[in-house]
Amino acid sequence: MSRRSRFDTYFVFAIGFLIAMSVVSLRSVYPSYFPGYFFLILLGIFLFIIFSFLDFDIISLFYKHFYTGSIILLIITLVVGGVTRGVVRWISLGTLTLQAAEIIKPFLLIFFANYLYKERLNSGGIIKTIFLMVVPVILIFIQPSLGVSFLLSLGFIGVLLASEIKKINFAYLIVSALIIMPVVFSFLAPYQKSRVISFINPYSDPYGTGYNSIQSQIAVGNGRFLGRGLGKGIQTQLSFLPEKQTDFIFAAISEEMGFIGSGLTLVAFFILFWRITVFMNNAVNPQARAYLSGIFMMLLFQTVIHIGMNMGLFPITGVPLPLVSAGGSSFVSTMIALGIALGARRR
Repeated sequence: MSRRSRFDTYFVFAIGFLIAMSVVSLRSVYPSYFPGYFFLILLGIFLFIIFSFLDFDIISLFYKHFYTGSIILLIITLVVGGVTRGVVRWISLGTLTLQAAEIIKPFLLIFFANYLYKERLNSGGIIKTIFLMVVPVILIFIQPSLGVSFLLSLGFIGVLLASEIKKINFAYLIVSALIIMPVVFSFLAPYQKSRVISFINPYSDPYGTGYNSIQSQIAVGNGRFLGRGLGKGIQTQLSFLPEKQTDFIFAAISEEMGFIGSGLTLVAFFILFWRITVFMNNAVNPQARAYLSGIFMMLLFQTVIHIGMNMGLFPITGVPLPLVSAGGSSFVSTMIALGIALGARRR
């Protein structure tokens, strides 16, 4: 196996550019994140390399263990996880914190990619599959983490689309999901419901539920073509823009680096997703193709939702921009997922 066959120039370049954009923007709007962030970058790169060199067939041998371990981690989070602003999402590991819901995402997709391939889905199998999918989503949802649970569900749908199951069984699964959605909305926390409602008209409550969306749109508009310059953004530097390092990093990039910076970021994401589709067409086996489809669906919608949220096109859901937003667990999880994706293509 040649070294050249392990390396995809466009894919690695896109990842490197997005990480560089993250460093530049976060150094401007969130300098306190450094130098610790460099350790996370090195850890992410290390794990990316390790997983890219592992054969997907070898990783798949542990697919059942991945599911069991993921459920255990989610339960541990709910039992002993730290409470921050009314949510239980993090497990403290000394000076570090681990968001289990982020870390487990690629491993759950590996489980379902293999499970749907190896298990015959009769009527009983469909019920079991729905149950296995719903359990982690509910455990994440009740933390509460609406954004992660929604993205994981989209990842499951991506796996289903590429798996070799009968179309009628796929239809049953999708209909079941649609039936569950109204029930899920009824269990949303009041602040989550208000975010959805304020999305329709954020100016109905400009200093309350609509504030974040309005400030984000102002930041995007302020940047114009060339941007106001690093460290010179009005919304970012004067703290009008909340959570500028995570939920609104794209708005921060747009204000300080303008259309040039945001446009180049979009080009990098386009290259990243283009290469994943190429990997899907050249996957080592059906399970790898299903996993790549799930990762593609999950990361694509995460990117679209984040950017749309920053531009006032979607409700505020607290979804980070992959590889760019601050957040160690999200960054490391994405690097693991992309490393597995690189290893899943046919060499």
